[in-house]
Parts: sequence; C-alpha cells; structure tokens
Amino acid sequence: MAPLADLILATVPYRLPLHLYTYVPGTSPLSTDTVVGVALVSYLATIFGIQALMKNQQPRKLTALFQIHNVILSSGSLLLLALMLEEIVPIMYKQGLHAALCDASSWTPRLEFYYMINYYFKYLELIDTVFLALKKKPLQFLHVFHHSATALLCYTQLNGETSISWAVIVQNLLVHVIMYYYYYATAGGRRFWWKKYLTTMQITQFVIDLFLVYFGTYEHFAATRFPNLPYIGNCHGSENAALFGCALLTSYLFLFIDFYFRTYQKPVGKRTAVNGHANGHSNGRANGLKAE
Repeated sequence: MAPLADLILATVPYRLPLHLYTYVPGTSPLSTDTVVGVALVSYLATIFGIQALMKNQQPRKLTALFQIHNVILSSGSLLLLALMLEEIVPIMYKQGLHAALCDASSWTPRLEFYYMINYYFKYLELIDTVFLALKKKPLQFLHVFHHSATALLCYTQLNGETSISWAVIVQNLLVHVIMYYYYYATAGGRRFWWKKYLTTMQITQFVIDLFLVYFGTYEHFAATRFPNLPYIGNCHGSENAALFGCALLTSYLFLFIDFYFRTYQKPVGKRTAVNGHANGHSNGRANGLKAE
C-alpha cells in the first residue's frame, strides 16, 4: 500500500503518456547520449556566457525568483523523498535490506518513475548556477562540476537500472530539503549558525553512498565473475553504470572534504594576539557564508 502515491494518482485528472512515467531510452525526455551531451554543454555555455556578459554590469538581485526556485526544489525534494520511502520501506521490511538494495525486483515501476523525476530535477537545479552568474558570484569548480556530473550520474543509473539507486537518491533528497530551505531563508535575510553542517551532511552522505555502492559493485562482480569470493547475492544493474557511480561519488567525497577545509578551517597564524579568538570566530563565519 502506498497511500500518498495513491492519493496523488486519484487527484490528478489525467494520465501521462507511457514514455513519461516509464523510462524508455531514446523516447523519454533526455534519454539519449546526444541529447544529454548537448544539454550539459549548453548549460556550461550559458553560465560562462552570462558570466562574460555580466562583467561590466551591476549584479542582479532576483531575490523573489531565487526564493521561488528554492521553495520548489526544497518542497519537491520533500515530496519525492516521502514517496520513495513509502515504496521502499515495505520492500525492506518484507524482504530485508540486501534484497531492497540488490534484487532486480526492487526496481519497481513506481521507483523507476520517481528516479525519472529525480533525474529531471537535476536539470532544474542547473538554474542554481544561472542565479550565481547573474548575481556575479564566483562559479566554483565544485559547484559547476557537481551540478553537471550529477545529472549525468542519474542518466547512467536509469540506463543501467542499478537497483541500489534509491539508497543514494534518498540521502541526496534529504540533504536537498534542508539545503534549498537554507538558500530560501538566507536570501530573505536570515542567518543560521549551522551552515557548515550542511557540508558535513553532504560529506557523511558520500561516505555512506560509497560504502553502499562499493558493496553492491563487489556483490555483483563476486556473483557474476568471481564466484569463489564470499558474497550474499548478485546486485542488479549494469557494470558500467556501477563503476561510473563508484568513480564519480569517490570524486565528490574528496572534493567536498577539500571544500570543507578550505572554507571552514582558518589558519591559526592569521589571528592577532590581542583579539584573535573573537576575530577568528567572526571572520570564519563571514567567510563561510560567502562560500556558496
């Protein structure tokens, strides 16, 4: 039973075409290498083009639009998180964690639809960078790489039907509920003491992600190629998608750790002898708030 999903289905007065609620490579939106490549190259051309055009212009504020954008992403992430948990928790309860992570049956029609929505969300999130460029904020490598590469990651996992996908997506959605709320609130003038813990949450998320995807990849290769190795059972999904996921999530972990230390760990030697503690604390907070 999925009361929330059933309620939404009963409320929506129309039904989507098959290729919009079932992933059909080559037919569903953004489902070919060419289209995805063009979309991501267009993203890069757009943000760096805007950055060049804004060079001699005043920054745009766009506060209301920015807040609306973040409300959509935060509330959308919360709804999608609830729907995915509603689908996966009963599977986990009835069949166990390993089956929920690895069995081909865990790639349910509803989860596939939720994966598609999550994938399309990644293109909506690219607008984050457009706002940064229009506001004349620095376009950090981590931000641009993470946004574009995550869209590519979701695309590869949809094609590879990696059953472990939900475990990575659920954590990401939880972080995004909080993160986009933070951006919404701070755009309106609020300030929070816990900003750096968002980065800590992201790092923790990637550590858990890597444990799970490396475990799933090991299970798959042990079951299909090296049966003499100990394993519980095969983990469903294409090998290329699994290996790409492992590599990309590993890069995220190191990049976010580097970002954390560069942003929040200020050298002690830069503090003055008279008021070093107070100024160091104040400057650390100010610099941290400018990092996003």
